[in-house]
Amino acid sequence: MTLRIAQRAHRIEPFYVMEVAKAAQQLAREVAHSDRPMVFLNIGEPDFTAPPLVQEAAERAMRGGHTQYTQATGLEALREKISGWYRQRFGLEVPASRIVVTAGASAALQLACLALIDAGDEILMPDPSYPCNRHFVSAADGTAVLVPAGAQDRFQLSAAAVQANWKERTRGVLLASPSNPTGTSIDPQELRRIHDVVRARGGVTIVDEIYLGLSYDERFGRSALALDDQVVSINSFSKYFSMTGWRLGWVVAPLELVPVLERLAQNLFICPSTVAQHAAVACFEPESIAEYERRRAQFKARRDWFIPALNDLGLTVPVVPDGAFYAWADCSAWCSALGLPGSWEFAFDAMKRAHVAVTPGRDFGSAETGRFVRFSTASSMEHLQEAVHRLKEMAP
Repeated sequence: MTLRIAQRAHRIEPFYVMEVAKAAQQLAREVAHSDRPMVFLNIGEPDFTAPPLVQEAAERAMRGGHTQYTQATGLEALREKISGWYRQRFGLEVPASRIVVTAGASAALQLACLALIDAGDEILMPDPSYPCNRHFVSAADGTAVLVPAGAQDRFQLSAAAVQANWKERTRGVLLASPSNPTGTSIDPQELRRIHDVVRARGGVTIVDEIYLGLSYDERFGRSALALDDQVVSINSFSKYFSMTGWRLGWVVAPLELVPVLERLAQNLFICPSTVAQHAAVACFEPESIAEYERRRAQFKARRDWFIPALNDLGLTVPVVPDGAFYAWADCSAWCSALGLPGSWEFAFDAMKRAHVAVTPGRDFGSAETGRFVRFSTASSMEHLQEAVHRLKEMAP
């Protein structure tokens, strides 16, 4: 008897970048003790870990036996700290009652999609965009409609594009600002226009803001929550707060949506990790924030060095990223000169010849993504400089 797999599982596409990652790890073992060990610029994970106060808070929680279930919405102390962060960082009054702490931004997106999307609903997203976000839509039996977004729009949706692509089954938009893979944000005025289009049609605006803490340009470093209290914002302790493996995030939702998210969370997750929540309270101590700001300055310095270096190599970055730690680089000139079909083959070529691992555009959509590769600048400046040196050696 053959096991029947649910159709929704078939709609979730493979994470192709993992094929590249597996090949890179295999080659890394082979060259680990050579003079050219693998340089990994394919991982979207800070090379920093949780700062001392956060680690100490986790230890205290474990030693004190604070490891039992919390409310599904999270520790009240943590929700209040997050609320205070919006006030201090963005000048926004976001009450703790609108904040639901989740098991990572992934759980926040899953809860939001399950709460807001019915079978057959369509959600507009930019192409390129992070693949898992569209898969959350699919898992809720919705359909992610990818709308090509080019450099002229910062690789983001515009209000005109939303209006032109809004159909009978369209339920809303799922945006990311700053974006993975491009590191670009939506201009706040354009975001307002998008939200106006969505609201006029009775839709929902969901904005993935997990990289918002890592903004480098005051023009873009604003939360979508400034628009009104109907925006659904997803955030995370993984990127700015350097807690990737702790699996902790949050969602800010309209007040009437919070009980729905709570009911779903109770059934699906019970609660986020209690130890991680106690640890995260310490993220907002002045000493921790000062450390995070030092790290943000380092990420900016890496960007400021790396983007011009890529441009000099002919791996052109059409839009300078204003946040996150990515470079979305056009490798088509190299592919043409090297006789490679596209960025997928370029990634393997760079891995084998230069021992530099990068992410091909294939996962992020289909609108010209075969021309692009994503570099991660979450690695050290030393690694970035070594990667550029090796790429220069293999340049056509």
